[in-house]
Amino acid sequence: MSSSTVHDGPITEAPASEVELTIGGMTCASCAARIEKKLNRMDGVSATVNYATEKARVSYGGAVQVADLIATVVRTGYTAEEPPPPRPEPEAEAEPGDTTAVRDPELAALRQRLLVSAALALPVVLLSMVPALQFDNWQWLCLTLASPVVVWGALPFHRAAWTNLRHGAATMDTLVSVGTLAAYAWSLWALFFGHAGMPGMRHGFDLTAGRTDGSSALYLEVAAGVVTFILLGRYLEARSKRKAGAALRALMELGAKDVAVLRGGREVRIPVGALAVGDRFVVRPGEKIATDGTVVEGSSAVDASMLTGESVPVDVTAGDAVTGATVNASGRLVVEATRIGGDTQLARMARMVEEAQNGKAEVQRLADRISAVFVPVVLLLALGTWVVWLLLTDDPTAAFTAAVAVLIIACPCALGLATPTALMVGTGRGAQLGILIKGPEVLESTRRVDTVVLDKTGTVTTGRMTLTGVRAAEGVDEAELLRLAGALEHASEHPVARAVAAGAAEAAGELPAPASFESVAGLGVRGTVEGHEVLVGRELLLTDHGIALPAPLAAAKAAAEADGATVVLVAWDGAARGVLSVADAVKGTSAEAVSRLRALGLTPVLLTGDNKAVAAAVAREVGIDEVIAEVLPQDKVDVVRRLQAEGRTVAMVGDGVNDAAALARADLGLAMGTGTDAAIEAGDLTLVRGDLRVAADAIRLSRRTLATIKGNLFWAFGYNVAALPLAAAGLLNPMIAGAAMAFSSVFVVTNSLRLRSFR
Repeated sequence: MSSSTVHDGPITEAPASEVELTIGGMTCASCAARIEKKLNRMDGVSATVNYATEKARVSYGGAVQVADLIATVVRTGYTAEEPPPPRPEPEAEAEPGDTTAVRDPELAALRQRLLVSAALALPVVLLSMVPALQFDNWQWLCLTLASPVVVWGALPFHRAAWTNLRHGAATMDTLVSVGTLAAYAWSLWALFFGHAGMPGMRHGFDLTAGRTDGSSALYLEVAAGVVTFILLGRYLEARSKRKAGAALRALMELGAKDVAVLRGGREVRIPVGALAVGDRFVVRPGEKIATDGTVVEGSSAVDASMLTGESVPVDVTAGDAVTGATVNASGRLVVEATRIGGDTQLARMARMVEEAQNGKAEVQRLADRISAVFVPVVLLLALGTWVVWLLLTDDPTAAFTAAVAVLIIACPCALGLATPTALMVGTGRGAQLGILIKGPEVLESTRRVDTVVLDKTGTVTTGRMTLTGVRAAEGVDEAELLRLAGALEHASEHPVARAVAAGAAEAAGELPAPASFESVAGLGVRGTVEGHEVLVGRELLLTDHGIALPAPLAAAKAAAEADGATVVLVAWDGAARGVLSVADAVKGTSAEAVSRLRALGLTPVLLTGDNKAVAAAVAREVGIDEVIAEVLPQDKVDVVRRLQAEGRTVAMVGDGVNDAAALARADLGLAMGTGTDAAIEAGDLTLVRGDLRVAADAIRLSRRTLATIKGNLFWAFGYNVAALPLAAAGLLNPMIAGAAMAFSSVFVVTNSLRLRSFR
């Protein structure tokens, strides 16, 4: 969705402020839905709560303050606070098999609860399921081992269920708490008041809701096993969620921590946070560049792979812009800071990724609405299952087993995780590859796009004049032609002259200094180089000096102009010596990029303000059939509108201020990160490096992320739709149901993590 189509109608009053709150205590998607509902009921408040990132993004106005928002969340039964200033993240948790302590305190506590519960529950499950292991009074050992699991292991579930009950709500924790406590309570009754506590009692295990004598039926293995399975699911889910957010955390930690600033000619090392715009700082080989700036002294190669995904270092020298967090690979640089703090490219990238992760796609809103009503419906379904079984079979044990299985299996956790985890991993992976996705609604747009409009200058081409052709007259050495022409053009500031000088220096080496130099307005330059009277410029300059153009050079000139190049003629000592062609060169990767876009089912269209000859030449070189040339900057948006009127869904790729309106108007705007701030703000996707191939990667990644979200939702919906009838029909033992429920969430998160391997 383009930024121009976000709102359906006129906006009467924009929210005054926006804040991001860190939410604590959420255990499932229905928790997030409840908080969102309560916040949105406040006057002038618009809130989105994300279960996976545990954040709420809230727009508020009028008399509402942040303290009021926090108070509302607390009254709903959860905690809320403004995020603290960024600080180094705790190191990642231990990998499987690693016995070192987990650094994340919440994960460490969950891990400890899981390990203790598993150690206590395993003997209970084995003794209850395998009659051959049962000895006299085995059931009392099971009660001793299961009690800490039900009371302490499941304490987070009981605590959350009680909090929600006090607020008149029910969540997934309610289902787990009610189910395990019911199984435990039945077992206590059977042990103390029924026949289950008799010495010599034996107990079998049935995968379904089998019929037995209720007074001798024990559910201790269900109570302990379900708690352990769900703790395991929670732990794996928490680990996976940390992995899903790892790309964003890595992005935010890329920056340098301190910097050597020049103060009175001396280097003083200060924290990066103390840098000011205009400060000059030194970057030695191997060091990170502290912030965005301009090189004022030195030359080097800069490795920007961590920001752009581009593995080849970029050469920089005085006057070139550099980006914070990139690495100086070779020479010493002195850089003047132009952006600091939250204005740097790194900070803006991190902010854009985080905003995308906190957003919600339309499919997620549907899942949230279902989750909000799901738990009360399941409680009623469990009660109905118990009543129907009792009426049909008159067997309280089977009725109880089926009802508990319904409670345990129905948790909508996988629904709540389906979209946010895929979005976290997809946007994080995109950031690593230099692709910034502005929001989840962008993903829907990438699926529908069928036409991609490519701005020519700076997108398909380099955006700067380059020497593209040299034709020397008969008997003239090409190297000498370039040396003499380049020497004279080197003294000129004209863009065409600079292109000739740069090309000559590259091909012929060091250029001699001219003995005399004069610029002829609108025609070219003349001067003396190594004793030769040299003219470089348009044909009229040579004509004014009585120099005619031989037929071979005239033919070369005509051919170059037909291809849209600017022609520069060179003469010395009264004779024409050669023809030089200068053009905005096509990027070496553009042809490959166009073929990749075609492979995605997109029709490329070249859009430019240049003349038709130039546009046609560029289109031929990169393989584009449809060209729209000689378009004024303000008319680009009309071209996009016209294509849309033809029934096309249009993506636009551009980099300049004059592309901003068209980027906003397009169904999908892709802004080159090497371009202007206006273009980047207007785009839906930002391509951090100026390589058009990344546009194809961006669309491919967006489509893959959307497909993963839809696959997750299909699994989550399908799981609940299939599992609930099985549980209600008595075909699932509650412990099997608990294991299935826990691993449905793990499956969804693991499926999302596959996006980390996107290439």
